Amino acid sequence: MATVRKKITQRMKSTEAQREEIRAAAKKPPVFDEDSPKLTSEQLAQMAEYARKQRELSKKPVIALRISPDTLAKAKATGKGYTGFLSRLLDNAINDPDMVSRSL
Repeated sequence: MATVRKKITQRMKSTEAQREEIRAAAKKPPVFDEDSPKLTSEQLAQMAEYARKQRELSKKPVIALRISPDTLAKAKATGKGYTGFLSRLLDNAINDPDMVSRSL
């Protein structure tokens, strides 16, 4: 079987054939080998705890923020996920000392 490489982005929609392939794969039992051995209960518990901690660290607080209608329109024009875009934009701006000094 040939390896197919394709970059997938958040905005890309999967095709029906891709969704069907995923559904078919989900029905198959896992195959364990030396590269992917079956995990012990302790290992699974450690992974679950690690995942829980990571989720806690990545939680972003919800705030209310007033922005101009023009700015909101421009953000919405970037498409679905514009609030994430605004969050990343603000992260980049707040970490740029020149941008901070110009905005004060």
